[in-house]
Amino acid sequence: MGILAWIVLGILAGAIAKAIYPGHQGGGILATMALGIVGALVGGWIGNLLFGVGFTGFTWWGLLIAIVGAMVVLFIYGLVTKNA
Repeated sequence: MGILAWIVLGILAGAIAKAIYPGHQGGGILATMALGIVGALVGGWIGNLLFGVGFTGFTWWGLLIAIVGAMVVLFIYGLVTKNA
């Protein structure tokens, strides 16, 4: 259930991160969902490395980690596409 939870949480985190992240990012809803999912997985992976605790399920802490991961991915996406 861990990866499935991060995918579903990533969709929500991607939308929140795109709303929080300053400036205009390209891409529509599908790009936002994909970047959010990737960001949630990256955030979960980094969180596991830093804290050594598995982030599974829908918790506030997991949502925060997913949003931060999605914002990092949005930043990198902006650098790659020259929209940052």
